[in-house]
Amino acid sequence: MAPVTKGPRNQAVRKAVIRHEHLSKQGLLERAFSFAFRGLVYAQIWEDPAVDMEALAITPDCHIVQIASGGCNVLSYLTADPKAITAVDLNTAHIALNKLKLAAARYLPDYETFHRFFARANAKENIAAYKRYVRPHLDEPTRRYWEGRDMIGRRRIGGFAKGVYKRGLLGNFIGAAHLIARLHGVNPRKILEAKSIEEQREIFDRDYAPVFDKAFVRWLTDQRASLFGLGIPPAQYEALAGDNKMAVVLRERLEKLACDFDLRHNYFAWQAFGRGYAEGPDASLPPYLQAGNYAAVADRVSRVEVRHANFIDYLKSTPAQSLDRYVLLDAQDWMTDEILTDLWTEITRTAKPNARVLFRTAGVETILPGRVPDAVLGHWEYRVEDSLDYTRRDRSSIYGGVHLYTLKG
Repeated sequence: MAPVTKGPRNQAVRKAVIRHEHLSKQGLLERAFSFAFRGLVYAQIWEDPAVDMEALAITPDCHIVQIASGGCNVLSYLTADPKAITAVDLNTAHIALNKLKLAAARYLPDYETFHRFFARANAKENIAAYKRYVRPHLDEPTRRYWEGRDMIGRRRIGGFAKGVYKRGLLGNFIGAAHLIARLHGVNPRKILEAKSIEEQREIFDRDYAPVFDKAFVRWLTDQRASLFGLGIPPAQYEALAGDNKMAVVLRERLEKLACDFDLRHNYFAWQAFGRGYAEGPDASLPPYLQAGNYAAVADRVSRVEVRHANFIDYLKSTPAQSLDRYVLLDAQDWMTDEILTDLWTEITRTAKPNARVLFRTAGVETILPGRVPDAVLGHWEYRVEDSLDYTRRDRSSIYGGVHLYTLKG
């Protein structure tokens, strides 16, 4: 499969990120991020689907259009029984991962095999299952991607035998964070042994919090390129940091992840501190990987369409008043005012009555007022109290705000 930096569709990634002159400091950072973003970024998506599905209020007649990312929420939304989901993404690797997950849900023989493939993702039996059950049903570009090699020569499908959640830009970032913690005498997995939220707090305050005061950590996190592994481009870095040092912001976000939720019920914390999902019958898992949802997900995968496309271009190809729910993840943090206005003009045109738009921001506040004209944004109601509640309950904890807009009238 062609690298994401080639071809007309993949040039859109560069357009989405790059705002400054080629040789300016900011321009060089933006081009470096564009290069980093060309491969797999998220093996697991970091938006809480439980919060999403409550906010979206999905009904059986809903057509959802969303940014695909790692595909976890695409499949998880199927548990809410929507009529259709269109998942779009500019990242070639994410498109291939979504298609792999859909084919696996449909063609793997049982829940145990499906669970091992994505919840364990570290067994050699997964490769045999891929070859026997999944590979024959993949389109040729998707097969070529998974059977091709990454930048250091590993076959990509091999990740499912050796821990795929340790791969990709985010997986590498978490691995680097673990290394830094261990160099400062901290075992990142220690908190997973806590028996209560009180014990989680004790471990965080004693072991984790002091690391963010280390001079090297403060210097490192002040470098914009250091957060590329979180999928944060230079433009989003400033929104995330605000007036604070980045080390302070990251400490606050990690504190929420470590202390605000019982770790037994938060698979995001297991990914952050354990680099995988917990084991056992009561392990916290995304909805699509839960045993009770397997039959519904497998039965409904035909409702999902995956498109390698720009979100706005997809909307422009869609008839007026044809869509019900929009999930933008944090993509708007990357956008100029002009692009935001184009996006919301198309959302407004294509929205059915009672439509809902859900998105996240690195900073706390919604970014739309003053940037999208009132003639467009005035059609929408910002659900302030609901948004604050969703932000508080989002278990991934890495975003400053979760925002819900509903169509007026």
